[in-house]
Amino acid sequence: MDAVSGAWATLVREALLDAVALVLPVACAGCGADGRELCDACRARLRAAEPVRTVAPGGIRVFAGAAYGDLVQRVVLAAKDGRTGLATPLAGLLTAAVALAVDDEAVPDAAEACAIPSSRAAFRRRGYDPVRLVLARAGIRHVRVLRPARPHRTQKGLARDDREANLRGVHRARGPLDGRVFVLVDDVVTTGATLAEAARAIRHAGGEVVAAVAIAATPLRSARRARLTRSPQRKAGDNPDGPGYGGRKGAKETTA
Repeated sequence: MDAVSGAWATLVREALLDAVALVLPVACAGCGADGRELCDACRARLRAAEPVRTVAPGGIRVFAGAAYGDLVQRVVLAAKDGRTGLATPLAGLLTAAVALAVDDEAVPDAAEACAIPSSRAAFRRRGYDPVRLVLARAGIRHVRVLRPARPHRTQKGLARDDREANLRGVHRARGPLDGRVFVLVDDVVTTGATLAEAARAIRHAGGEVVAAVAIAATPLRSARRARLTRSPQRKAGDNPDGPGYGGRKGAKETTA
């Protein structure tokens, strides 16, 4: 989908949401006001969010569209809880993160975007994969080279070490990845345990992970990790139609 058709699709989708709101009023996911899934004021705050950077375990460079908390946290959680219309405003944050990664010298043109898959249980419960949904709304092409390997319990409430143990071995590559370079894509980065496990699976199959992008990220509090810093380069609303990566980064979604 090119930028023009993507813009038209967004306009049509927004018009339909306005029409639905007249018949079936909803509360704004950001502030609770009646009207739209996301009111104009909260939408503007998302667009004004500053992209951030941090470093996850294993030295994985992370580029996020915003700091995770308050408004961003409420919208992300609502999008994961069935309010799929919120994937569109969140796509702007992911696009900003991708723009930072593309401009980084450590990310080669040949890098491919790889979405970290939801667990089978989460997919059955929701009926969709939030990360892939936001990628689609952003127009960011990606490859599917990871699959769930075993079930695991929710990460909610677990300490960092427990999160790492809980996720160990949950991903597996779909096939050999020798010579391929990847940028991981996730919705939120907190302790970085999910990224570390996905990177392990890719490296075990012969691939390389050079960075990760996310809708939002929280500071990683270990003294050995880089403190979350704000980037002055781009804001979330600068490129809402996100053309995707260049080189192999722009490859269509495939399974190998």
